[in-house]
Parts: sequence; C-alpha cells; structure tokens
Amino acid sequence: MFNNESILITGGTGSFGRAFVGYLLKKNYFKKIIIFSRDELKQFEMKNDDLFKKNHKKLRFFVGDIRDKERLMNAFDNVDYIIHAAALKQVDTAEYNPFEFIKTNIQGTENVIQAAAANSAKKLIALSTDKAVSPINLYGATKLCADKLIIAANNIFGNKNTSFSLVRYGNVMGSRGSIVPLFKKQLKEKKPFLITDPDMTRFNLTLKECIDTVIWSLKKTIGGEIIIRKSPSYKLIDVAKAISNKNKINIVGVRPGEKKHEELIPNTGNCHIYESGNYYILIDKVLNEKIKKFRKNYKFKKEIESFSYNSKDNKKFLTEKELKKLTNIN
Repeated sequence: MFNNESILITGGTGSFGRAFVGYLLKKNYFKKIIIFSRDELKQFEMKNDDLFKKNHKKLRFFVGDIRDKERLMNAFDNVDYIIHAAALKQVDTAEYNPFEFIKTNIQGTENVIQAAAANSAKKLIALSTDKAVSPINLYGATKLCADKLIIAANNIFGNKNTSFSLVRYGNVMGSRGSIVPLFKKQLKEKKPFLITDPDMTRFNLTLKECIDTVIWSLKKTIGGEIIIRKSPSYKLIDVAKAISNKNKINIVGVRPGEKKHEELIPNTGNCHIYESGNYYILIDKVLNEKIKKFRKNYKFKKEIESFSYNSKDNKKFLTEKELKKLTNIN
C-alpha cells in the first residue's frame, strides 16, 4: 500500500509522529517518509533508534517550524501525502502565551495548507482535538480556527489536486503530557495524585487506535470530512486508582481554561453526521454541494439527527480492569 508514494509528518518527533512512522516502517508503507519537526534532539534520538537506523534509506529528516512557510514549501516538494500533527498543545500554557499559540496553531496551519496546495500534494490529513469543540480556552479556540481553515481549504483550493480532511480525537493514553505519565511520576516520587475534579471525564484513545484512524482516513477521505473514532470515556480519578488505589489523592481544582467534560460532536446542527463502522463522519454544511459525493464514497444509509457526543454521557466507560491494563505503560 502506498508503495511508490511519499508521506510527510509535521510534528513527526512527537508521541503520535514517532509511533506513526514506526508503524509505517513495520508495514513497509511508502517509499519515502519525511519527518518534519523543530526538535533536532528528538530527530537525533529517532535516527539512532534500531528500527529507524535499519530503514534509514527511506527516511528524511527536516528541521523546521510550521511558522516558516518557505521551509515548508521546500519540504513539501514532491510529497504525496501530509499528516499535520504539529501544534502547541498545553491548555494552561496557552492562557499565558496566546500569541505563540496563534502563530503555531493558526498561522502555522495556514502555511501548511498553502504549501500543500502549491506543491499539489494528493491529500492532507490534519489532527484535531476535542478541545476544538465549543472551546472555552485559548488552545481550543486556536484548534477550532485551524480546523475551519482545513475544511475551508477544500473550497479555496477546489481547482487544485489536494484534498484536506480532519481526524479529531480525545486524550491519548500514555502520550507525552498526558495524565498517566504524571500520575506514575507522582507515585514514584511518593507524592499524592493531584486531581482537578473528582467527576472530571475524558475520552480515551490508544496510540494504536490513533494510528489506525489516520491510516483509515488516508484510504477513505475525499476532502472536507471530520473523522471521529468511537471512543470510551473514563473519570480521571478512576485512572489514578487504577495506577494505585493506595496512594493519596488531593483535589486541587480546575485549571485555567479546563473543561470538566469534553465533546467530540456538538449538537449545533452545523454538520451532517453519519456512521461508518467504528467512526462518525462529520460533513460541514459549507460543503453541502458535495454531499452526494460523500454519500456515494461512504455508502451512507441514514443521517444522524440531533446528536451530541460527549465524555460525560458516553455509553461506554472504561472499567477498572481495562484501566489497569491500559495504564500499564512503561
């Protein structure tokens, strides 16, 4: 699959990027894989990992920032597929550094879109977050704006060969900056677990499920879709108890910009909502003239009406046994 084609991953040295590139190498997908990131140390570490050393002939490493459009234009030359994973992501950090988040998450995404279209890439898949749905924080607002740019690009560059789609998901279990490594660090240091709110819930996805969703999207999307994998929820306090039910828990209060519960699909009526196996597919109504094309591509049977998908009211919550298994991450 994709044997004679090339792919580039922005933010390619992050938790998702590194795991995704490793998956592509093991599956022998793509003749050339380009890792684009601004972190030269992480690139050095990837290059010296056994799996990446073994496949060095098909790998290319670009040090660059998505804020630099000229560098992106150079990196995207003759690239068939682009996964846009680069972003600034910490919710509380965004509240105190708003201009930096705008430069990376909004203006950087615009640069990625422009460079992809100018180089006639076949497909761009951007990674989004549940924080972009009905945002109350600066990070979520920048990601919402970036999402709107990705979807609008299908109209703006409709005469080009490039399609633009989104994959939106919630928290990734065990990823850098997530709650599991923090709890494990606190446990190792014999410190209490710090919980913001005992009733706080989040969606959960494993890295493998993220990768599977992006691969599915690379195969299926035609431009303009928001792909959402059906995901279970958990309470943060249950994750702490799964790691250690003997460690002390301190309730510290909600941080600036933080939600008690998250949404992946809001009940706003501005999107057509469909199901396809393990996925929900959202089509923004700005693309109404293409709706027949979407229905034909996915063989949609029935549109879902008046639907909201949030972590509090989710039908599936992870059990204690499932959480213990998922949090067993070194």
